[in-house]
Amino acid sequence: MAYYWFKAFHIFGVVAWFAGLFYLARLFIYHVEADMEIEPAQSILKKQYSIMEKRLYNIITTPAMVLTVAMAIGLLTVMPEYLHQGWMHAKLGFVGLLLIYHFYCGRLIKQLENGECMWNSKTLRLFNEGPTLLLVIIVMLVIFKNQFPTSATTWLIVALTISFLATIQLYARKRRLDKEREVAEATDKTKQALSS
Repeated sequence: MAYYWFKAFHIFGVVAWFAGLFYLARLFIYHVEADMEIEPAQSILKKQYSIMEKRLYNIITTPAMVLTVAMAIGLLTVMPEYLHQGWMHAKLGFVGLLLIYHFYCGRLIKQLENGECMWNSKTLRLFNEGPTLLLVIIVMLVIFKNQFPTSATTWLIVALTISFLATIQLYARKRRLDKEREVAEATDKTKQALSS
């Protein structure tokens, strides 16, 4: 019976953790893009994004990560034979990467708040895809275990996932270029009004 409790709360934790990671990376993008705004909007937006990032990270994302890891430990104590299986070793390796990603997000929050982040919105958009790829791999490992599929269907799913991510990146690029054009037009209008 303990196995099902651990599993249920592990799934709750995973859902909340990934929701937090997905939204956190979007906030980073918006935070960096606030530099394109004109004052006082720029300062107001940056301050608000800093507050949102810290609250999301400290109140939702990190507690969900702790719940996920704690319940995973509980599951492994109830089912220790999983520790002898290759798929579990692979899964734990990818979870390790996810933990590194999580703690790096905490570092980015501090850098953004202090104005020290050197990443642009394009780089952050690529960074945003990290948890998506890890989620796909981890879920497939859990579902298929040692019978991880290598058929044409699997590669089709991988191709669709990559094309989905590429489409998101292209759309984001279009939005960024539209925003830059909009800001340039507003700046030109302001210059014309001041010179008149």
